[in-house]
Amino acid sequence: MPDLLLEFLSEEIPARMQARAAEHLKKMVTDRLVAAGLVYEGAKAFATPRRLALSVHGVPVQQPDIKEEKKGPRVGAPAQAIAGFLKAAGLTSIDQAKVQPDKKGDFYLAVIEKPGRPALDVLAEMIPEVVRGFPWPKSMRWGSGRLTWVRPLHSILATFGPETEEPDVVAFNVDGIAASDETRGHRFMAPGAIKVRRFDDYVAKLEAAKVVLDPARRADLILIDAKHLAFAQGYDLLEDDGLLAEVAGLVEWPVTLMGSFDAAYLAIPEEVIRATIRNNQKCFVLRDAATARLANKFILVANEEASDGGKAIVAGNERVIRARLSDAKFFYETDLKARLEDRLAKFEHIVFHEKLGSQAERIARIVALAGRLAPIVGADAAKAERAAQLCKADLLTDVVGEFPELQGSMGRYYAEAQGEDEAVAHAIEDHYRPKGPDDLVPADPVSIAVALADKADTLVGFWAIDEKPTGSKDPYALRRAALGVIRIVIENELRLPLRLQLWRHFSAVRRDENLAEAIALLHPLNEQILNLSATDIELAMKLEVLVSAKAKQLAGPVLVQAHSYLKQTHDLLAFFADRLKVTLRENGARHDLVDAVFALDGQDDLLLIVRRVEALGKFLDTDDGKNLLAGVKRASNILRIEEKKDNKSYAGAPDAKRLAEPEEKALAEAVSLAKEEASAAVAKEDFAAAMSALAKLRPKVDAFFEKVTVNVDDKSLRENRLMLLNEIRETTRAVADFSQIEG
Repeated sequence: MPDLLLEFLSEEIPARMQARAAEHLKKMVTDRLVAAGLVYEGAKAFATPRRLALSVHGVPVQQPDIKEEKKGPRVGAPAQAIAGFLKAAGLTSIDQAKVQPDKKGDFYLAVIEKPGRPALDVLAEMIPEVVRGFPWPKSMRWGSGRLTWVRPLHSILATFGPETEEPDVVAFNVDGIAASDETRGHRFMAPGAIKVRRFDDYVAKLEAAKVVLDPARRADLILIDAKHLAFAQGYDLLEDDGLLAEVAGLVEWPVTLMGSFDAAYLAIPEEVIRATIRNNQKCFVLRDAATARLANKFILVANEEASDGGKAIVAGNERVIRARLSDAKFFYETDLKARLEDRLAKFEHIVFHEKLGSQAERIARIVALAGRLAPIVGADAAKAERAAQLCKADLLTDVVGEFPELQGSMGRYYAEAQGEDEAVAHAIEDHYRPKGPDDLVPADPVSIAVALADKADTLVGFWAIDEKPTGSKDPYALRRAALGVIRIVIENELRLPLRLQLWRHFSAVRRDENLAEAIALLHPLNEQILNLSATDIELAMKLEVLVSAKAKQLAGPVLVQAHSYLKQTHDLLAFFADRLKVTLRENGARHDLVDAVFALDGQDDLLLIVRRVEALGKFLDTDDGKNLLAGVKRASNILRIEEKKDNKSYAGAPDAKRLAEPEEKALAEAVSLAKEEASAAVAKEDFAAAMSALAKLRPKVDAFFEKVTVNVDDKSLRENRLMLLNEIRETTRAVADFSQIEG
């Protein structure tokens, strides 16, 4: 079957746009082919700095014929209806329509046959649409034309035909640019015209003309050549996937060269040197293979084979890098002249968010929260508060102003230079971690306290002002913050009940000390008050009775406000549950098991939740677990139906005197024993033992449902058996809410 070859040759396309543009080109063309009935076998798109190319294999020569039936009016319908039908169907006479019998009477039916068009004609209409509607992030017009493209478009190559024959040129014209079977090679080394036939021929001739079409192959060539060049002189290449992809988008014919800079610049922190050379010159840095220290060498990638072996290119890059490193050295030395804490006053005039106050207020919140978290995570509170106080100070330094990606790491350098404790200095750098799924989490207790405080403040703050993630939109990276908290807690095996810490932090966000006191009073009873209405005029009195006489000193509205933030805290915990599901699912766990554990009252210890989920998953993989789950769900379903019908709850222990059948007596005894053993095991956080205790219920539950009828005529006996079913449900809830488990 024929193949389509398409290329757009232009001035240089920005490297950051190339991959997405290739995807767009492939999708726009293939979507239109399928819509036109031209189902293809395969397609692949490519990009270089000067061209977008697409190869589509196995395109039919012609569209399939279309046969369409169009139902018309009844036979004998008014002439106006028949005329409208003829016009819509494209018929000139009613004799051209068929008469179709129907139970409601005969009606006219037009059978419209449309022969398929040649694919060459369809492509000639389709490709100009693609060109004119191409979604470049930024585009331009040039000369007197009206066409917009990312950069001035020079030529379009479009051929279509089978492998065994000479392909045809797809004949079309876009703003004076006619499609042809010609392209051009490398701008400097082979600028002449090249006539091509199909994809294999196109790739081979481009390669001969010093153009490597495939960006992945260009990246491989750069990496291999750079490693060999470095190794040959006793250096190791510092690999950088992001830089490699960018450089591969800057050259069509990669040539690697090595340059150097003054060794005196090595006194600058390594991260600054790397950022300077990477960001400004798109060059790779090297390490000395013997010492593993940064070397005063770099590798650049040129786009041509220079006649002098690249000496002039290397010299030009060295001049620019020397100037850039000189600026970086000046910035770094200037930053060292001021202590980090001396910069903090400026944060009072920098807004973090219009509804959340200044950066200074945010730092104060992080300091307070880090101090509270420190003893929980085993950190020194004073060091945690000091690190939290300084953790954002480097944002106001010259180096971070020039290279924002160095925030944190530069703070560590400046903290070390001014004699801060090592744990404090490292916490300044590590509190941003993990920055992504592949990043390490902080391990030092001081770093953990500050990292958790920073992320928790972000989450609570934006929850308090109702700026939550929606769908795919998450402008404040709240999902990443929650995942960071989860990873820090789980990977460091921390026991950190979240509810109280998050709830109390709402008072810090709102800067209300009375609110903090109200939360402290309400916390022991938070599950009991959660379902109370915040608008209930008797709420304050109810809470005063529940808590203590001291609550009477607080105004009712303050208690109502504390109660409202408790509801927001539960909403935030649900967000953590969703993020934890994602994490556990990626590790092979079932999301419904997370629901089953989170459904229990008071479950806010992430580490214990994970351990419960793991134990529950192992238990449900056994026959005992599967059968017990079926029995518990059966009991829960019966209870739900009967409680709804009777409009009452069957909570409470069954009356032992009313247990009539041997099977229900045995079940009641087994439930009592399992409840005691499971509760004791859960209290010791031995969830495997709790599962073993529940497993003993399995044969008793099976026997009960096999031999005992629950809904009997005797009302008291029925109620007693429903209470026994409730005991099954409540016993298993010591570990998880089995009703949330699928299956």
